[in-house]
Parts: sequence; C-alpha cells; structure tokens
Amino acid sequence: MAKILDGKALALEVNNELKLKIQNWVNRGHRAPSLRCIIVGEDPASHTYVRNKIKAAKDVGILAETIKFHDMMTEEQLIDQINALNDDNEVDGILVQLPLPSSMDERKVCNAVSPEKDVDGFHIINIGQLCLDMQTIVPATALAVVEMLKR
Repeated sequence: MAKILDGKALALEVNNELKLKIQNWVNRGHRAPSLRCIIVGEDPASHTYVRNKIKAAKDVGILAETIKFHDMMTEEQLIDQINALNDDNEVDGILVQLPLPSSMDERKVCNAVSPEKDVDGFHIINIGQLCLDMQTIVPATALAVVEMLKR
C-alpha cells in the first residue's frame, strides 16, 4: 500500500532532534558549530536559497553567516577566500552556493573547499568516498531522501 510521505513534518522532527543535539553539545562546554555560506553575484534565487539555509542553521543553533562577493571577483580571489576559511579553526562548514559566474570553474572552486568542511559533499574526495560506500559527507538532498525512506 502506498504511503504519502510528509516532508515538512519530517523536517520539523529532524530539526528538533538536531537542535537538541547541538544544545547538549554546547552544554558540555563545546562551542556551537559554525557555518559559512559563500555566494558570488546577485542571482535572486541563489540569495533566497542561501537566506533559507542560514535561517535553518540558526534555528537549530548553528552559528551561520553569509559571505557575499561581487561577480567580478576572480576565481583565484574566491579560492583565496575559501582557503582562509579552510584554515580558520572557528569555521566547521563551508558551503559555496552554485551556480558561480561563468568565468569560474565550479569543479575547481568546489574542490578548493576542504573535504572535512565541505557541507554540500561536492569535493571530489567526498564524491569518491560516497561512490565507494565509505564514511563521508553526503549531499543533503540525497541524504534527506534516504532519511525520509528510513523513517
């Protein structure tokens, strides 16, 4: 028999669980997780998407910030900024909002994010580990579908 899956109810359940885990983590003396979302350019849909990601992160207790760059920045400048975040011990996760300006190589930029901080799971190491059924960061949409099916 078919069953309709309620994604909104499941999202609320998962968010409440995550919020509790983060509160417990912080109560044990750790700092809250920290996320940086990078957006390059003025694409309205991308800005809305990033705003929603930031709000969702903050709602569960993650320290989240958007870093906005003009679309005239070079790929090298963007990678330099990513490397600074990779080296920042106060930043746990980095998300680069796609699409990037056409002057940039998305694969090169995604691979500049440290695999350990790659929230999207787009780094070639994370994709490779996923394909080999190894422990890794899994892209959020795929993970959400699996979680819905499990529950």
